Amino acid sequence: MELPVIGPLTSSERIRRHPDNPVLDASRVPYPTALVFNAGVTKFNGKYVMIFRNDYGSLADETIKPHHTTDLGIAFSDDGIRWEAGPRPVFKLHDEEVIRAYDPRLTVIDGRCYMCFAVDTKHGIRGGVAVTDDFASFEILSLSTPDLRNMVLFPERIGGKYVRLERPFTVYSRNGVDRFDTWIAESPDLVHWGNSDLLLAVEHVPFANDKVGPAAPPIKTNKGWLTTFHAVDLDPSRGKNGWEPSWKKRYSAGIMLLDLENPKRIIGMSKEPLLAPEAPYEIVSGFRNNVIFPGGMVLEKDGEVKIYYGAADTVECLATAHVDDLLQLCLEKE
Repeated sequence: MELPVIGPLTSSERIRRHPDNPVLDASRVPYPTALVFNAGVTKFNGKYVMIFRNDYGSLADETIKPHHTTDLGIAFSDDGIRWEAGPRPVFKLHDEEVIRAYDPRLTVIDGRCYMCFAVDTKHGIRGGVAVTDDFASFEILSLSTPDLRNMVLFPERIGGKYVRLERPFTVYSRNGVDRFDTWIAESPDLVHWGNSDLLLAVEHVPFANDKVGPAAPPIKTNKGWLTTFHAVDLDPSRGKNGWEPSWKKRYSAGIMLLDLENPKRIIGMSKEPLLAPEAPYEIVSGFRNNVIFPGGMVLEKDGEVKIYYGAADTVECLATAHVDDLLQLCLEKE
């Protein structure tokens, strides 16, 4: 199947990258690390909390390349801008079957902090849900069957059920190629998941031709659930864009609005990217260039929305916008 080529993309004028970007990188972590990115961020007990993906392999040694040596670190902040990393990793899975856990997403529900994460195993990629009250110990509540990841939880029950967005790897049913879509599922207890439905498909997003999936957990507004997603386009003409011999993908961030009472219904979606790779730390000298991947979104009392995102699979960054502007992006008519 020949993919339609997506041309140049630009970020929305409604959003601003923070001038202090990156807000966290490997140089500010007090233990071995090479790459710090794709973090989950939330506010918990009055403090900003970030759990970040820490790839601690070597950028020089081919035998221990990052993306194969991974654990999760933690950082705290009083203002969401200046972060201090903890003294050691806080979460790691590795045994005869499990290779690594990565890409955390944080959601506070009823006063407890839940973490979704991905798990690479020798028999496929699984999605997990864990809970913590102190960020020192985590109770794993559920692990999916392969292949599923990019799971994010809604911050409250809807119709008495927990709800999550997720991205399964539907290869065979999508003509044997990357053609991954965003699905939505529900649970009575955060353990048993089902009643799944397709929410957002690749063909629904004008700036994607390869895959779309959840990004930061949704935030609640008076007009609906404001939800970011990642959108990937593939261009065979792209060459080496990072550590791999050939990296032909570009990751951008989109935004949509879901119905408050029925989040399986999309109220509106911006037809243009919210964030597209443009800044030097997103397109130059990264592990994988041309990658933006939101993992955390915080709505402040004054209406500012902080969106935290991994850039070039290398550093963690921050962009801000007013919630009204983001809602308008979703609700604008062509």
